[in-house]
Amino acid sequence: MVKQSYKLILLLLILTLTIPITVMGSGASSNKPGEGGEPAAPTFSNVSVHDPSIVKAGDTFYVFGSHIEAAKSTDLMNWTTFTNGYTTPNNVIFGDLSNNLAASFKWAGENDSDSKGGFSVWAPDVIWNKDYVNADGTKGAYLLYYCTSSTYIRSAIGYAVSKNIEGPYTYVGTIVYSGFTAGDAYDANSVINKKWTNTNIPQLIEDGKLSGSSDKWFNGDGSFANINYPNAIDPQLLRDKEGKLWMTYGSWSGGIFTLEIDPATGKAIYPGTDSTTADGRLVDRYFGTKIAGGYYKSGEGPYMVYNKQTDYYYLFETLGWLGADGGYNMRLYRSKNPDGPFVDAAGKDAVLPGDTDHSAFGNKLMGNFLFKREVGDPGTGIGYGYVSPGHNSFYQDPDTGKMFLVFHTRFPQRGEIHEVRVHQMFMNKDGWPVVTPYRYAGESLEKVNRQDLTGEYKFINHGKGTTADIVESSYITLTKNNKVTGDTKGTWKATGRNEAELTLDGVTYKGVFVKGWDPTAARFVMTFTAISKDGVAVWGSKQEEKTDSEVVADIIADLNVGDTSRVIADLDLPTEGTRHASIAWTSSNEDVVSSAGVVVRPMPGAESAVITLTASIQKGSVTGTKSFTLTVLPYEAAKLAAKYSFENDLTESTGSFGAGTVTGNRIDNSGGSISYTAGIEGNALVLDGASGVRLPNKLIAGNQYSVSLWVKPDQLTTYTTTFFGAKDGNNWVSLVPQGPVGNNTMVWSGSGVWYDGIAGVTIPAGKWSHLAYSVDNGTLKVYVNGELKFTGSNFPDIFTGTDSVFSLGVNWWDTPFKGQLDELQVFEGAFNPMQVAELAGI
Repeated sequence: MVKQSYKLILLLLILTLTIPITVMGSGASSNKPGEGGEPAAPTFSNVSVHDPSIVKAGDTFYVFGSHIEAAKSTDLMNWTTFTNGYTTPNNVIFGDLSNNLAASFKWAGENDSDSKGGFSVWAPDVIWNKDYVNADGTKGAYLLYYCTSSTYIRSAIGYAVSKNIEGPYTYVGTIVYSGFTAGDAYDANSVINKKWTNTNIPQLIEDGKLSGSSDKWFNGDGSFANINYPNAIDPQLLRDKEGKLWMTYGSWSGGIFTLEIDPATGKAIYPGTDSTTADGRLVDRYFGTKIAGGYYKSGEGPYMVYNKQTDYYYLFETLGWLGADGGYNMRLYRSKNPDGPFVDAAGKDAVLPGDTDHSAFGNKLMGNFLFKREVGDPGTGIGYGYVSPGHNSFYQDPDTGKMFLVFHTRFPQRGEIHEVRVHQMFMNKDGWPVVTPYRYAGESLEKVNRQDLTGEYKFINHGKGTTADIVESSYITLTKNNKVTGDTKGTWKATGRNEAELTLDGVTYKGVFVKGWDPTAARFVMTFTAISKDGVAVWGSKQEEKTDSEVVADIIADLNVGDTSRVIADLDLPTEGTRHASIAWTSSNEDVVSSAGVVVRPMPGAESAVITLTASIQKGSVTGTKSFTLTVLPYEAAKLAAKYSFENDLTESTGSFGAGTVTGNRIDNSGGSISYTAGIEGNALVLDGASGVRLPNKLIAGNQYSVSLWVKPDQLTTYTTTFFGAKDGNNWVSLVPQGPVGNNTMVWSGSGVWYDGIAGVTIPAGKWSHLAYSVDNGTLKVYVNGELKFTGSNFPDIFTGTDSVFSLGVNWWDTPFKGQLDELQVFEGAFNPMQVAELAGI
């Protein structure tokens, strides 16, 4: 968990929902962990629980996550939620949330600083502690350790107990604080004094548990020295092989730390004095022993487990930023001791040696990937993959030894939607766990037959980088003579019952062969998962055997170019199909639709153009063709529906709609004030960063419309809207000068999935820019200063048949717009290029 802003909290809250998904297939299976054989086609019910931490009670698995969300399952595949988020009182997990966690909130979290409007209760971990002494004198309770945060460094870790795993949990204490300062200091939008004396440290000194405060906690200016010390978040509890209890915690900047915990009380056993480990790592009197990270480098979500088969403690950590554009990815280290030192497969220490590229450290278990569905592949959609998978936990079945990696992930082309995923893990020859390519579907590790291993595979090499780039699958073939051919070359062998060893481009990877459920092909397929001594993971997913003739036939059957009856935008014409088959295009009229898919529509008043596109497919010596007859529609002039010129008032000049009204800093707040100044034409509206304008409902009421607006920001703040329309809090469209993707100007929409209409530029502050966009039955076009900057399909229909609300400068969540707006015009129908150029004054 990286603590950033209330916007992130809002996104996660909006996305916290249960989404049932059924994978087609007949038959039923209990799919219990540990059962042998290939199960029937699985079903999955998905939930959105961010930062999931797994624990088992009886026959039920639970995941507890950020924002007081949790879910349960009996098979690790079908999950249901049972929580009610930040509800207070009557919170399922915490009862009277505000009062119960008041001591932690006194330092961080409840409607404070970056958490304005939210509670910011993040990343809990639940453990059954048989030694805990309850208030009534009985022993044994579930301990829930959580963190509250107000900024990226001001946080606190507290814990609460319950005899019932589903709660409610009763607060016990707050044990670690971070972000404190040497003297009086306050964060923006906060009344909390951050001076260290407002933490639990003075009481610990008085009780003799700390030797005193430390000057090393502070920079020269008295601020918190978070280059060396942690953000107190992401707690996780482990009972070691000697029976001691440890809490691993921390985040980017100062690194990951571990503290011993008193099993009887749940309180921390602080070192008391500063020292160093035998290998030179920091032991702080208060924060404990550093075991990973440091130097302002990302690294969070620690999770430590002990494996009695290898006699190693394994430390999981997630690098990067959790958003869809953040490159979140999971890393792994191991040690003979719970307080380290932890090293990766290459022998590199988990504690960074300095300000260096930390992507080179740790075994990278998984990052952004896509088993891409090519034209001609079975199934539908773009394929199977994850974006920013991370903040994992781990479960090992005590009876079968089965190991499971539990994490949240986002998905390619689905924005910030996230869901819990469970993947099985297996130990390789070198004592390193490797992760299956596909989510757990009841499979077991079985003896493999050589004839089932040879053939063509889609191949993923996860590399070592921390990047938003998605690794797309390539093709390799495992031949009968143990060669690897295709996009990557080398050798392979299978040893034992199921062990895999591949040497690819001179690098050896060790792992296993195991069947997994391919959701795109909707069948169980042979896969391999392996890792190198440099900590690089590779995956393979076997493809169905096909002749070249069958491949060409599959591509012909699958190939399409969308709606051929009303072509209004450029076409995305694939040039490659499955198994590297080539696709070449020819057009009967290159001036209307080129062989590259560029569409030139007839001018207004002209007839539609009818052309033929032909695809020529080739795989080996086999060829085939497929033709499409396209009707290209002429441009039409969009019809003006509403115009607000802001000539010292908020009236609408066509007479079709009423005047706008002034709001406060949210779309439905009262208050606020506006003014006017010289604009593009006559006067312009001035918004002060704390006010907005509510426009009439149903300003747009269909799926063919256009919006034009002149914008002059005084400042650029991420997410801030200029023109906003919404059906409700989950279905909206926002025209933002600075959006969440690379700070680009964009049209941003939420409707089940996020849609990013990215302009590729950011308009400047202090200067007038013309922004416009049009929607034509799902085709979105975004213009900046009259120039087309983005074209995309499948834009959501937000406004048809709804009593939608509209506003300028404000929505329900974000920093209001500060600057000037002029000449808002809304049209029925989509712009043609001439209209946009005229509106932009070019």
